[in-house]
Formats: sequence, structure tokens, C-alpha cells
Amino acid sequence: MSDRERNKKRLLELLQTAGTGNAHCADCGAPDPDWASYKLGIFICLNCSGVHRNFPDISKVKSVRLDFWEDSTVEFMTRNGNLRVKAKYEARVPAFYYIPQANDCLVLKEQWIRAKYERQEFMADGKTIPPPGNREGFLWKRGRDNAQFLRRRFVLLSKEGLLKYYTKEEGKYPKAVISIKDLNATFQTEKIGNPHGLQITYRKEGHTRNLFVYHESGKEIVDWFNALRAARLQYLKLTFPELPESELVPLITRNYVKQGFMEKTGPKQREPFKKRWFALDSQERRLLYYKNPLRKFVFTCPTEKEQREWLRSLRDVLSCPMTPLNLLTTSTESGRSR
Repeated sequence: MSDRERNKKRLLELLQTAGTGNAHCADCGAPDPDWASYKLGIFICLNCSGVHRNFPDISKVKSVRLDFWEDSTVEFMTRNGNLRVKAKYEARVPAFYYIPQANDCLVLKEQWIRAKYERQEFMADGKTIPPPGNREGFLWKRGRDNAQFLRRRFVLLSKEGLLKYYTKEEGKYPKAVISIKDLNATFQTEKIGNPHGLQITYRKEGHTRNLFVYHESGKEIVDWFNALRAARLQYLKLTFPELPESELVPLITRNYVKQGFMEKTGPKQREPFKKRWFALDSQERRLLYYKNPLRKFVFTCPTEKEQREWLRSLRDVLSCPMTPLNLLTTSTESGRSR
């Protein structure tokens, strides 16, 4: 057996070695990673390897199966591995910080990877980073009556549990005041048409409202996202003091169970079908389309496969038990309707 084949065999065995975490990408958790950072000693997926290529002074990547590996490099990979390296670079990840998964958008993965290895924000011996607290800055917000994005000033007041935005840079009176209590934030790059697109959803007078925003800087928009998550976690701790933090973290923000285009009629079911973007929210137990809560409509999907996926997702959400936050929201809305 040649050196090339022998080292390839050793690497493939390392991927399956129990207790190493190597069977999943060290950064996003995708199964069966085919790439590795031989400078950090971790196995990563193809998508994350593309991010690592952007800072070669910190990380250098090779294909596990296609590239040539020297004996010393394979030994380095053996001595390290995903779990050991994660213990070093993820020693102090705040509870509110969103750790991206395999299906998340690129900007979340990129900033997570840069925060870990480039800025070294979570190392045990690193500089202490205070909680985000209040935050103020400018984001590009999509206008309500057109698709134009306009520069708007946003202010997050963590202690008060409020997010405000202003149409004038030095304006004294906000255009909207949003309670953190009813807020969700999720990246929607396809829907917004921007790789840094963030959707902020909130409840106002019994209706669901959305803000679609972005920032040119990936770090800035992800910092905003995590600042909102920190404020949400603070609210949840005050509202549910009896619950451990581990049970509150999944309630901070959530991605939608299922999203995509369907065509809908109007409530009388005699109107022509119109194409709309739908989202299924498991935590709020709501099916929404781009800006209004759902009423009674008839839907069609582009394919039978899409229809089966929507029906399966709806059944999964309806079968889940209600969380404390569901019960709190339901009781609040019931009181308002009386």
C-alpha cells in the first residue's frame, strides 16, 4: 500500500473513531465531513471549508479523499480532532449566542467560524466579552409599500425589553416600538433577496408584523441578531424564573419548521390563486404568509412532494405539546379578546 493510500485510510478511520466528534463537521454539525483544516486539526464540511479558505493564516484546508497527506499532518489530526479543538475554541460560548446548523445561511456560519478561530471570542483564557446589552445603529429596512430598502436607525433597550426604529436619523419619536416579549428574529436570505437578510417578526394588537432588514457587514447583522437573542433570554429568565436556562434557550428565537411558496385563494375561495411565501412556526403554532396571519384559504403546492412535506410538517407541529411560552401567549390573547 502506498503512503498516499495508507494515510487516506488513517484519515477515514479517524472520521469514524468514537469519542472524537469527527463524524460531524466541527463548525455546523453536518454529517460525514469530507474536508479538514490541517492547521487547526478539525474535520469540516465542504461549505465550512469555503469559509476557512478566507483566512489562510489561521486555517488551511485539504480534501480528506482527494489531496495528498503527509505522515506528520495525519499525526497532527490524530492528536487533535473535533472535540478537543472545540473544547479550546468554544470554552465560553454565551447561552444566547446562536450556533449555526448545517441548514443555516452562510453569513451565520461565516461569523461563527470567524468568532471562534479568527477573533477567538470564546476561548477560556481570552478577553472577557460583556453581554450585548443596549445597541444602537443603522440597518437597511424594506419599505412597506415598495421593495426599496431605506436606511433606518434602530435602538435596542435590553433592560426595558424594547426595540425601536426611527425614520429620521436624529428623530425623537420612533416609528415603531416593539416588545421583546413577542419578538422573533430569523435569517431569511432567499425571501429578502440579500445574503445578510434578517426577518424580525413581532405581535401588535393581535396581528403579526414583519420587518425585513439587512446590513452590508456580515458581522454587524449577526451581532444584531445575537443582541436580540440576549435581550430575549433576559426576558425569558424574568418571566420563567423556575425554569433552568437549558429549557429557555430553545425559546429565544426559532427557525421556521417549513417555508416555501404556495398559491392561495382569498377567504371566499372564488378569487384567483396568488403566489405567496408561507412559514410554519412551531413555537407559536401558527401558519403565516408573508405578512398576515392565516385565515381560511384553499392552497395548492407546486408538486405533490411539496404538499406531502407541508402536511407532514403541520402534523408534527400540531402533535407537539405546548410550551410555557405558548400558554403565556394564549392566555394573554384570550384576555385581550374578552
